[in-house]
Amino acid sequence: MTGVLTNKTKLSIVVPVLNERDCITTFINHLKTQWCQPQELIFVDGGSTDGTWEWLQKQDVTAYRSPQGRAVQMNAGAEQASGNLYYFIHVDSTLPYHFDQTLLQASHAGASAGCFQLEFDSKYWLLQWAASGSRWNHLLCRGGDQSLFITKKRFEALQGFNDRYRVCEDLELIKRLYRQGAFTVLPQKIKTSSRRFHENGVARLLIHFGVLHLMHWWGVGPQSLSLYYRWAVR
Repeated sequence: MTGVLTNKTKLSIVVPVLNERDCITTFINHLKTQWCQPQELIFVDGGSTDGTWEWLQKQDVTAYRSPQGRAVQMNAGAEQASGNLYYFIHVDSTLPYHFDQTLLQASHAGASAGCFQLEFDSKYWLLQWAASGSRWNHLLCRGGDQSLFITKKRFEALQGFNDRYRVCEDLELIKRLYRQGAFTVLPQKIKTSSRRFHENGVARLLIHFGVLHLMHWWGVGPQSLSLYYRWAVR
């Protein structure tokens, strides 16, 4: 990475967590093997009761607490970040090699917001088929598991995540980004856990997530989206 590129953009990685003690150690170790160089890493705990918060206090990471809810937590993390490029990611993600260099290069090339393509940690054909749609640059093909990078300037102009949304908070922000007409889908892939799909039934959960996407697309409000999610997802 060139010095010019590094000096132009500073990356802040924001990770919302809630009761993630079983996987957070693995995630941090993975993150540090995948980045090109150390980056600002911020965890925001939403009130964990399994020891996640206490464990974070003993690690060499930056951690804050906020009220529960990914939108609230990610906004809190952005508020504390010192970088001018934010990267929001879930703790059950597996990142592409040197993801930070990829994000910084994309920003340097003019991308102000975007995501990686998606793949699942399962070879089940239906999940592979669903993930393949993430290569298309369309709102209906977006999702929080693809992660999100966005410049501080653009994030602040949009006033961040709408904390009224307990689910689809990422889609709500991305929808506003698409309205502005500038969103970049990077060719590299981020891998996410398929555990929830296998627990709920792959086809069943894909259908329910598809319904949630369409409900959000049609302008259904945050309370109705939350009610549907709580009913549909175990």
